[in-house]
Amino acid sequence: MPRPFARTFTATLALVAPVVALPLASTTPAAADSVVVGGGPVRVADSPWVVALSSRDRFGGTRSGQFCGGVVVGRSTVLTAAHCLGEEVLGVRLGEMSDLKVIAGRDDLGRAQGREISVREAKVNPEYDSSSNSGDFAVLSLASPLPQGYVIGMAAAGDQAYQPGTRATVYGWGDTTGSGDYARTLHSAQVRVLPDATCQEAYPGNSDGKYSAASMLCAGELEGGRDACQGDSGGPLVARGRLIGLVSWGSGCGRAGSPGVYTRVSSAARALPPRG
Repeated sequence: MPRPFARTFTATLALVAPVVALPLASTTPAAADSVVVGGGPVRVADSPWVVALSSRDRFGGTRSGQFCGGVVVGRSTVLTAAHCLGEEVLGVRLGEMSDLKVIAGRDDLGRAQGREISVREAKVNPEYDSSSNSGDFAVLSLASPLPQGYVIGMAAAGDQAYQPGTRATVYGWGDTTGSGDYARTLHSAQVRVLPDATCQEAYPGNSDGKYSAASMLCAGELEGGRDACQGDSGGPLVARGRLIGLVSWGSGCGRAGSPGVYTRVSSAARALPPRG
C-alpha cells in the first residue's frame, strides 16, 4: 500500500526557497474538477472562517505565499495542522520564519482582496507525534483581531456532528488531481463522516499511519472521489454548522478505501486560550 502524505502545499518552482517534497501516495490522478478533490468553488464571504497560511519568503508570491489552510476559532485565534509548521514543510525552523501570516477574506490567491495579518505567536501541540500523526494541531495568535463574524464554533466531544453518516464539508486551496495541479481559488467538497472502524481498517498502524479515534476522525466516500488533498492541510471540516476537524493526512487523494484523516477538534479545544 502506498505511503501516506501530510496534506501540505509543496512548492516546486525554482524561484521559491527549497522545501522537502512530501511523497504523493497515489500514482494515478484522482478524478476531480476542483481544488478539493470532487468539489467546486465557493466564496470566502460565505465561509469567512476559512483562512490561508502564507509565507512569501518560503513559497513565493504567485499564490500569495499560501502553503496550508486554517480556521478562525476566536477573533485572534486560528487553528491549523501541527505538521504545517514543521521544518520538513517550511524548510527552516518555525522560530526562523520572518513573515508567517494568515490571509482572511481572499477567494483568489492571485489577488489582493481581504486582509493579511501577521502571526504574533505560533504554538505547536507539544503532544504531536509525527510518526502516528496523533495530535496534529497548532494554535496561531494573530497580531490584530478579526471581526466576530469570522469565528466558527467548535463541536464539543459527544456532539452529533461527529456521528457516522453526517454530511460534512471540507475547504481548501490545495491540489486538484493528486498530481500537483493547484488552482488559485477556494473550493469545497461534500463528504461524510465515516465510522471509526472503517478508518481503523484503512490505517491499522503500518507505514500508512495509525488511526486513533481519540484524536482523529475520517471522512470521505467509501467509493472514493471526494477528499482533501495536498495543500489543504490545516483547513476546516465542518458539519451541522460547527467545526469538527482539521485536514491532517491520508493515503492518496479521493482513493477508494483510503479516506481522509482529520484532527478531531474536540481533542484540541483544551489548548485554546480562554474566551473573553
